[in-house]
Amino acid sequence: MAEKKDKKSTKINEDGSALSVCEATQKMIDRARELKVSTVYDRAAAMKPCLIGAEGSCCKNCSMGPCRVPPSKKEDEPQKVGLCGATAETIAARNFARMVAAGAAAHSDHGRGVAEVFLAAAKGEVPGYGIKDVQKLLQVGLDLGLDVEKMETKELAIKIGEKCLAEFGQQEGELLFAKKAPLKRQELWRKHNLMPRGIDREIVEIMHRTHMGVDQDYKNLTAQAGRAALGDGWGGSMIATELQDIMFGTPVPVTGSINLGVLNEDTVNIIVHGHEPLLSEMIVVACQDPEMVKLARSKGASGITLAGMCCTANEILMRHGIPIAGNFLQQELAIITGVLDAMVVDVQCEMQSMSNIAKCFHTQLITTSPKAKIEGARHIQFEEHNPIETAKQIVRAAIGAYPNRKSNSFIPSEKNDMVVGFSHETINYLLGGTFRSSYRPLNDNIIGGRIRGIAGVVGCNNARTVHDGQHLALIKELIKNDVIVLTTGCSAMACGKAGLLAPEAAKEYCGSGLAEICETVGIPPVLHMGSCVDNSRILIAATAVVKEGGLGDDISDLPAAGAAPEWMSEKAISIGHYFVASGVYTLFGTTFPTTGSKKFTEYLFNNLEEEWGGMWDFVDNPLDMAKKMIAHIDKKRKALGIDKARDRVLMDMQMRRELDAV
Repeated sequence: MAEKKDKKSTKINEDGSALSVCEATQKMIDRARELKVSTVYDRAAAMKPCLIGAEGSCCKNCSMGPCRVPPSKKEDEPQKVGLCGATAETIAARNFARMVAAGAAAHSDHGRGVAEVFLAAAKGEVPGYGIKDVQKLLQVGLDLGLDVEKMETKELAIKIGEKCLAEFGQQEGELLFAKKAPLKRQELWRKHNLMPRGIDREIVEIMHRTHMGVDQDYKNLTAQAGRAALGDGWGGSMIATELQDIMFGTPVPVTGSINLGVLNEDTVNIIVHGHEPLLSEMIVVACQDPEMVKLARSKGASGITLAGMCCTANEILMRHGIPIAGNFLQQELAIITGVLDAMVVDVQCEMQSMSNIAKCFHTQLITTSPKAKIEGARHIQFEEHNPIETAKQIVRAAIGAYPNRKSNSFIPSEKNDMVVGFSHETINYLLGGTFRSSYRPLNDNIIGGRIRGIAGVVGCNNARTVHDGQHLALIKELIKNDVIVLTTGCSAMACGKAGLLAPEAAKEYCGSGLAEICETVGIPPVLHMGSCVDNSRILIAATAVVKEGGLGDDISDLPAAGAAPEWMSEKAISIGHYFVASGVYTLFGTTFPTTGSKKFTEYLFNNLEEEWGGMWDFVDNPLDMAKKMIAHIDKKRKALGIDKARDRVLMDMQMRRELDAV
């Protein structure tokens, strides 16, 4: 019998502090230590980070090193350089650019895989996949410059697939989706030679430039990192989001539940974990197959529970309401419940430690991608030409593991309800209605001051800080000050566990202006927009606000800011850099990988805004981060001339006619 404990967890850090603000997580860390199972929290305490490496001041790009060039401790002390003479600026900029390259490659390779399956599905070569959103198919066709009126659905889908795949290998010209950005932003990219030519080309060029003895100008390296990052945000990630919406359906608001309490003692429990929804979509189908349910019952289970983890979770939650078991730092803990029959992983953010932990229990750890195998795990390769059979094979493996459960199971009771699935199209509809979908109500409320501004809060969890704590402290402070928040990834899951993704949160946590808007429209103050690649939705939403008018001509004019308070992944650096290159003031917490270089960091944190309209910043304390974001929003409001309070006006019919005529 699985234990259910509702009492507060004991304090678990040596100094008496908690490691997570999530009660279920705290309980499971306690449980892991009772069972003497090591987790990421224990390893973080035992292994201190290399401060020189964390600040970006260590170069290992040739075998003469590694060369460590920490900042000088005294004003008159000469700055150290590497054996080749590379300065701290060059070393930090190279390391930063390589992080962008790795992050952009991860997201864009996701997009490539989606594009390949999309094209095969359009040609009728793979069963199980099709076109679920014809309207978005037509819109994407227009975005790519196709004459959609003269094409049947199949022909149009094939052309879209071909054009999207061509974006990866393109050597010259401009990415097609980059033309969705505001015209002023496109002009800035061309002026500063930031417009990406092709997704893969910009990533490869970073690797060449950062080889020993090539690019040794930190500003030049920053610009190339910008091209690669833009190729991610306005290229690979946007391709993944747009094509997934066409194949699986554009998200609309749906209710779901989150936290480890979604697992059940009497069902076969399967978690899909990673970032690509191609297989997980099929596992959703397989788990609902009467044949699979019957097989589970024959083993003594009452049915099958499917849950998600990390961004795969966000994908299937938005489209099917499948519950989320947790975010990044909860993956080991899900196995330690003792009731997880299969942990099914694809790519990105999967800890190798799961293999050893699974051996302590009965859990089947199953890898599915040829790009991401784990020693000790079972490999069932995803076959895109027969995806449903691959999915059923995985479900059968989980069902087969169910009778092998041991007696030491423990499921924390915590789980929260939430409303998710706020795509750009959904926001447009909710604000404007069926007959006049529009961002005008959002713009008007920002101009009128009831909404102070917009914040994108995204990114990972980091074991070097209190799990979920930075996300929640920042977001609560923002919405208290009437800043509406758009969120993705593990940050979105932190919000779900804390109740911030429920409409009722507006009354409890928001300032009066934002609360009024949320209660009128019936939305939460924090809008869940999807997975990591779906940060491209935030770019499109920001562009829509610009195009609606009244708030400037570019994304950099908006009273908006972005943050990743608990980032840990190279993908986060790529995301942050494409937001900066798109004109957004972007703050990271926990640590920042350039602080060992004074001049380079000064360039990113201050001087870059003069060139790009956006810039980086680093703030470790989430409340200080909120203050900086709000100050930036207020600065932009003042520049737009909307910083003064305005009286509310009851519009008569003549005023409405004048508005329609604009």
